[in-house]
Amino acid sequence: MGDNARPHRARLVRSYLESETIPQMAWPARSSDLNPIEHVWDMLGRRIAGRSVPPSTLHELQQALLQEWALLSQPAINDTIASMPRRCQACISA
Repeated sequence: MGDNARPHRARLVRSYLESETIPQMAWPARSSDLNPIEHVWDMLGRRIAGRSVPPSTLHELQQALLQEWALLSQPAINDTIASMPRRCQACISA
């Protein structure tokens, strides 16, 4: 799902996606609310912010993210993905 962000448009990225036959959807720019990974990042961010002792170094943040990623439930991620048709329809209807 390319959102027209510069890193996603890079020739290297496009070539890789084509070589792996990964289909791309046309996706409007600046529509991060429609991208499921943004909601997963939000879940991770809330979990990190909710820690009794927040990470204070880049290394601690990296470790905390890895720990929290491992603790994310697959059903929560699946629910986020399953919500996308409703989110898209809400945008179309708006």
